Amino acid sequence: MIPTRLVVHALVREDGTVDGGELYEVAGALGMTDQQVRLCVKRLVAEGRFEVEGRGRRAVLRAVGPGGGLPAVPEAEYVRHAYRQDRGLEPWDGVWHVFAFAVPESARAARDALRDALTGLGAAPLQGGLYVTPNPIGPYVRARAAELGVGAALTCLGTRDLEVGGTDDPRALAARLWPLTEIAERYEALRELASRPEPGPSEREPSEPGPSEREPSEPGPSRPGSPRPESGPAHPLARAVELAAAFSEAMLPDPLLPPELLPRPWPGAAARAAAARAWDRLHATTTSPGPRLFRLYAQALGSEPDEPRDTPGWVMM
Repeated sequence: MIPTRLVVHALVREDGTVDGGELYEVAGALGMTDQQVRLCVKRLVAEGRFEVEGRGRRAVLRAVGPGGGLPAVPEAEYVRHAYRQDRGLEPWDGVWHVFAFAVPESARAARDALRDALTGLGAAPLQGGLYVTPNPIGPYVRARAAELGVGAALTCLGTRDLEVGGTDDPRALAARLWPLTEIAERYEALRELASRPEPGPSEREPSEPGPSEREPSEPGPSRPGSPRPESGPAHPLARAVELAAAFSEAMLPDPLLPPELLPRPWPGAAARAAAARAWDRLHATTTSPGPRLFRLYAQALGSEPDEPRDTPGWVMM
């Protein structure tokens, strides 16, 4: 299920605004009711993330909160690394990177934040305070530990000799330490969505406004048998929201293990290739100016230059 607030965030344009009519139309195309949208907008306004001018479909939302109303998207550097892996350009050197820390209870918040940083960068826990990954994330982990004031409590080690519970085969270790089956299922869902054929014009039906949302001059809902528009902006944008949600759901929990450690065939590469093709098609059919989401994914897929960032890996934007 796609959260309603993700739809609001995904439709933020480069100037920080969301068109109310477009929001209701896209949300309706995704099976959401007008009431869901109204309640979501009220919550976002109450949280200080958006301001609203106008009412209903004639309203304009303006992002004012932290992050400018952007949804969670994988960081461009992280996504590009995944596509380089898919092309065989990031072979594993056989080194396991191990991190250990012992932070006292008095610095519990820093300890939890360091743990979150490690798992966020794809490291798997071995036991209390001990994490491992095949990826060279040491500089990022040390920087985060120093930022949290616990750099002295961190130990970093590189080794080619890792055994866990009597298992030392690298591929068997990967299957034991990371939820590869769950990650593969997410990629299969992404591939199916990205490969879905575009529906014909007769299948595209924009949502109708509820009675409380229509202005006096707006027409009411179409009666059965009355003609409907055959196409509109909601369809490609709704597909873009679906694709962005599925892409993030598959990518964000993926530790991007080297292909040498993954089951074969691994669905990640096929899913990412299908997603890139689908994103290109959607971008080409969306009128300009489109949501800033298109620019973010264009950057992640390498077709536009990055904006400078201070955060490694990926971030919740």
